Amino acid sequence: MSIETDIKQATPFRTPYHRLMVNLMYTSNWIAASQTKLLKPSGLTLQQYNVLRILRGQYPNPVKVSDITERMLDKMSNASRLIDKLVAKKLVLRTECPSDRRAVDVVITDKGLELLQKLDVHQTEWNDEQRNKLTEDEATYLSQLLDRLRA
Repeated sequence: MSIETDIKQATPFRTPYHRLMVNLMYTSNWIAASQTKLLKPSGLTLQQYNVLRILRGQYPNPVKVSDITERMLDKMSNASRLIDKLVAKKLVLRTECPSDRRAVDVVITDKGLELLQKLDVHQTEWNDEQRNKLTEDEATYLSQLLDRLRA
């Protein structure tokens, strides 16, 4: 389905770049909604899921909150608040950094790792659905184009 059909736009876009911008924003929101639906039964938000994935990537090493903030997909997220919520759910541990008492180290717990493992199954299913729409080469090429757009 075209972006024009999806947003019920009858008039043409001013330029192909305007169409691209609208299409990227619409598609980004569509993907976010799809991911939110997958995460809802686990009680996680997209931002909390992002933090857990960052921590899993560094496991078993702790990560400073400032480093998590730098790596977040959503740069407007409040990492400290997200970590507080994940601590309350017992998905991460927060400790004072031994080398810098002003810094805070965060590490994912076994419970957090187990939750991500369960979510990986759903992510694999989502990826399989996308394989029916794009080949791996097309997905790689699209990703490269998006990288160029941000360069």
